[in-house]
Amino acid sequence: MDFVAKKKDLQEKGKGHRQRLRDKFSNRGIDSLNDDEVLELLLTMGTPRRDCKETARLLLKEFATLSGVLEATSFELQQVNGIGPKNSFAVHFIQSVARRYLKQRLEKKNYLRSSREVADFLIHSMRDLKKEVFQAIFLDASFSIIDSKILFEGTLSVNTIYPREFIKLVLSHHAAAVVIAHNHPSGSQQPSPADRKLTRNLFLACSLIDVQLLDHLIIGAGEHPFSFADHGIMEEIKQECLPLL
Repeated sequence: MDFVAKKKDLQEKGKGHRQRLRDKFSNRGIDSLNDDEVLELLLTMGTPRRDCKETARLLLKEFATLSGVLEATSFELQQVNGIGPKNSFAVHFIQSVARRYLKQRLEKKNYLRSSREVADFLIHSMRDLKKEVFQAIFLDASFSIIDSKILFEGTLSVNTIYPREFIKLVLSHHAAAVVIAHNHPSGSQQPSPADRKLTRNLFLACSLIDVQLLDHLIIGAGEHPFSFADHGIMEEIKQECLPLL
């Protein structure tokens, strides 16, 4: 078999393999695909005529998980053999689409009845990030979700979130209640003394304008966020602040 014929034969086999993966997804859903198969199909959107099987495996080897690949920067992705600008664009585009979908799915839903969907959104958008991100979810008087917004990116401390700026955003959204969340790049979900102090400061600031700070969620390596409210910390902070209000 000459080179041209061999190349054509490999391309035909590759088309057949990709079609089998597409059929597998169409017939049985995303859970029927391994992470390397998901990445392989995703990469073919950027380079539809190339065999992306080995590149998908290299990505998982480099970044450990599918979410790790999706959170990698364009520069980091392109350090992997076989990944070019078109592939990295496809990865970042699908990640951005997923975030927008999860965010829009929450709009106007009751926060308390949609806690699982809120957790899904926060975990998808904040877990595996290499830097800390501070986010707020604004609620109306019936606890329906108005909007969510990232307020800070970097190393989080008590001094990096200014209550005055935070309150400006609460008022601009006409929020009656708010939930705050941040991630721990280390994967730990345990709140630090600084996390608790920040929550106390923002609880006081919200209380002065008759807005409820319902919860502070920490996104780590777990499948569920750590909730200050569920662990009784919000009630403790409330009792600490009562003499000051």
